[in-house]
Amino acid sequence: MVVPVLVNPDRYRAQVISFLEKATGKQIEIGHIGVNWIPLSIRIDNLGVRNPKPFPAGDVLKTARIDASLDAGELLHRRVVIKSLVLHDPVINVISDPDGLWNFENPPSPTQKRAPSFALGVISLVVIESGELFGSSLIDPEDRPGPVVLEAHGLGARLEQLNFDAFLGSSSSAVAHGDMAASSLRFGSIAATKVKCKLRLQAREVLIGDVKAELYGGVAQGDLSFNLSGKTPTFQADARLNRVNVDHLLLAAFRSAHGKIMGTMEGDVKLAGPIEHTFEPLAAMHGTGHVTVRNGKAPTLMLNQNLMKLAHFNNLGPAKEDASSFAFISAEMELAHQRISSKKIDVDGYGVDVDGAGTISVSGSDDLAFAGIAAITTKQGFFTNIAARLSGATVKDGKISFPFRVSGTVANPTFTKGKKED
Repeated sequence: MVVPVLVNPDRYRAQVISFLEKATGKQIEIGHIGVNWIPLSIRIDNLGVRNPKPFPAGDVLKTARIDASLDAGELLHRRVVIKSLVLHDPVINVISDPDGLWNFENPPSPTQKRAPSFALGVISLVVIESGELFGSSLIDPEDRPGPVVLEAHGLGARLEQLNFDAFLGSSSSAVAHGDMAASSLRFGSIAATKVKCKLRLQAREVLIGDVKAELYGGVAQGDLSFNLSGKTPTFQADARLNRVNVDHLLLAAFRSAHGKIMGTMEGDVKLAGPIEHTFEPLAAMHGTGHVTVRNGKAPTLMLNQNLMKLAHFNNLGPAKEDASSFAFISAEMELAHQRISSKKIDVDGYGVDVDGAGTISVSGSDDLAFAGIAAITTKQGFFTNIAARLSGATVKDGKISFPFRVSGTVANPTFTKGKKED
């Protein structure tokens, strides 16, 4: 078919559309077909691949231009072999249905088998230039469009050995592998910039490895993967953070916590969970991590000042000048059921050292429950020490430590004295 097409390829646009519709099981739109002779390639302008049913109206893929490089030698034997594809300014919309279907796959036939397909084969190289990617899910029970969970802009990629049959869902073999970059990428509410990574596509699995990105003034490295099998997709993320601005991160992840904790964060975080077909698709996310925040402030907690006042100390020492500041906070954390809990939190304040444990809600209420032992690093006077012992505190080497609790919310904390056995 392609040999006469080279003379005036746009005359055969209807046949090309028909071929692609049979191969993909989707409605295809093509604005114009042209040919470039050196090197030999077919140019397709304004290609649109429409969503199949039961997905809403829209495009799986919309691209301004595709350049398909052909093997001239194979054409002499009446075989069409595409050596490479270049997609210019593509917009890709990936949508998951509650029944486990994806809009990029060949839709099932009425007999529950895949629609017949003409083999598109394996293409050695596929290049994406200046693309955009959006990933979302439909919501039960009416298959309404849900929020965008994954979003990438300025997307560029070089994919090798792209297996179209596997991509369309008719094979379980590898789909493609290569490199990817994006000027910005957002997953959930967390956004990164200047993203570079390795990309491997399997049938219903996406592996993003060796990720390097800028994240809220700092750097993030790690791996991210998506399992697209089953009715509910899942994800796993393993990240190493360095010099991240905590306040900017909290503003993105937990908007109500903005301005409550400031500083520079480093550490390791592992997250995983389902991507549910709801308006809060990542609500069941869970994970663990160890983080350290340095040279920060907690203006609403005023930890140093509140602990000093709680014990009625006369000599506030460094806490007098740095009522809300701390040198570092180190914590082992666990996220589950929209609460962050920690069995070990170490706070080195100015004039106050704290060891404790507690939980805080990330569902929007910001309620917290914390218990610990506060050690006052500034030596107190004789009468203050006596009063401290009578109130249940411990005095050692002229320094006082005592148990305490914090309840309420991050914005309005309540400090109370604890008991020795707490």
